[in-house]
Parts: sequence; C-alpha cells; structure tokens
Amino acid sequence: MLVSLVLPCFHPPANWAQNIVTQYKVLCAHIADPIELILVEDGDDSVRQEDLKMLKAQIPAFRFVKYEVNHGKGYAVRQGAALAEGDIIIYTDIDFPYTTQSITNIYTTLKNNECDVAAGVKNEDYYKHVPFSRRVISKNFRRLIKVFLSIPITDTQCGLKGFKKELKSLFLKTTIERYLFDLEFIRNSYKKGFRVKAIPIEIKPEVTFRIINYRVLLPELLNFVKLLLRRTP
Repeated sequence: MLVSLVLPCFHPPANWAQNIVTQYKVLCAHIADPIELILVEDGDDSVRQEDLKMLKAQIPAFRFVKYEVNHGKGYAVRQGAALAEGDIIIYTDIDFPYTTQSITNIYTTLKNNECDVAAGVKNEDYYKHVPFSRRVISKNFRRLIKVFLSIPITDTQCGLKGFKKELKSLFLKTTIERYLFDLEFIRNSYKKGFRVKAIPIEIKPEVTFRIINYRVLLPELLNFVKLLLRRTP
C-alpha cells in the first residue's frame, strides 16, 4: 500500500523546506507504508532551486508541481491529487500544524477500512489557539452547515483530510478553487453514499494562526450559496 501526502504551497513560512523533511521522516517512522510527497506551488514563486534539490535528496518519493497563476488552495490540492498514486491520499498544510498522531489517525482509519473519507475535526482546545475573529467565523459557519446541509460533519474546514483512491475521481470533480473545496468534497461524498468519518485532531501548541482576511469571506459565502443550489455530480 502506498500513501500520497499532498502539500499546497503559497507564501510558506521560514525554513519550510527543512520542516517538510523533518516531518516527513517523523511520519515515516509512524506509518508502516511508504509515503510519496507531492508539493504544489500555487503560483507564487516561493520555491527556490536549492529547496527543491534538498527535498529531492532527502525524500526519495518527491514530486513537485508548479504553475504561474495563483488559483487557491482547492485548485492546488486537486493538482497534487491528480498526480497521486497512493491507495490513501492525505492532504494538509505545509507548516504541518497538526500533531503526528492526528495525521497517523487519518491514515489508520482509512487503512482499517473504517471509512472512505477521514475528515479532521477541531475540538474546543483548538479554538484556544486561534484569534477571536477566526473562532467566531468558524463556529458560525458550522452553524450554517448544520442548518442548510444534511451532512454528518459540520467542521469541514480543518486542514487535514484523507480519502481512499476510489474517491480520487470524485475529488477531482470539485470545482471550488479556494477554501470551500473541502465542504464540496464532503458533501458530494456523502450524497454519493460513501462513508465519511470525523477524526478528532490536535493542533501543535506552538502553532499560531493569522487573522482571516475579510476579502476572502464574501467569495466563499457566494461559493456556499452555489453549493446549496448545485446538484451532486
């Protein structure tokens, strides 16, 4: 069995490449199956050649995707998933904000055939680490999902998820280019009869979150309305 780990990259933090190598090796020590790593640069020219050389030297199964124009996280993850050859495909953020155990739990749940889509969900401890405005937006969005969408998970925007290769084609049919691609995929998977399971995650204590740019909210609210009106593919 092969595991594909997809990381979208846009304005990464300092020392991001070395952090990827460190986290990759830690995951390899916790996951019995081989892991391929797919890095997707979302049109921001942040990946230097020396970074790529180091990643290729340290990670045997490393692939890199680049395109010139920024499209958004959803588009970037789809580009990586399209190349993924794994039986299990996992995606997360480039700074690995979630604990190794959280990622391992996603993998184990899928490998044990407990579900088809394993979606990380946040607990109250998570919200202690995020700015107040971000906490309010997240909780209110969960209420919207609960009221308007009949799906088993309301916390669809956690940046750690995994799915079996059988759902790859369905994942690639998502159309939202930025943040609500997660919600679109979970909704479509559930409507198609696939098993979607919530997996509690833990955030690393040293992780800090930026305040949400409010210019992002209006387009995502429009995407939410479009989802309500759209049929499942």
